[in-house]
Amino acid sequence: MKLHDLKPNKDATKNRKRVGRGRASGYGKTAGRGTKGQKSRSGGGVPLWHQGGDTPFFRRLPQKPGFTPPNRVEYQEVNLEYLALFPENTEVTLELLQEVQLISKAKKPVVILGRGEIEVPLKVHAHRFTKSARAKIEAAGGSVEIVEP
Repeated sequence: MKLHDLKPNKDATKNRKRVGRGRASGYGKTAGRGTKGQKSRSGGGVPLWHQGGDTPFFRRLPQKPGFTPPNRVEYQEVNLEYLALFPENTEVTLELLQEVQLISKAKKPVVILGRGEIEVPLKVHAHRFTKSARAKIEAAGGSVEIVEP
C-alpha cells in the first residue's frame, strides 16, 4: 500500500450542500428554508431562550434580596455548657472537639459562645471567644488561647 492508495472509508465524507443553484439541484429558489417567516430570512431565527409569548423563564423566577458576601467566615459554634462536661485541667483543642463530635471539621474556624456555666478549669484553644465565654472560663480558673487561622 502506498500513500496514493489511501482513501477514507465509504460514507466517511459527504459533499457539502450547494444551495441556491437552480431548481434542478433540489435546493434552488428557497434553498431548503421553506417559504417566508423569520427562519427563512438571512440572520433570522430566535435565541435559545426564546419562549414565544410566555413570560421568559428568568423573569418568572423570584428575585432574591441582597447577596451573600463571598469572603465571609463561617464559624463552628460551641457553647460553654458542652465544655463543662470535660474533666478538670483538660486541654481542649480543635482535634479533641472534633473527636467528641462538637465540631465537624478541625480545619474550619471555631468560636466559643457563653451559654451555660463552667465550674472546672480548662485550657481552651479556639479561633474566637465571646466576651462572656472568656470571662466565665477565666473565672473558673481556666485559660483561653486564640488559634491563628
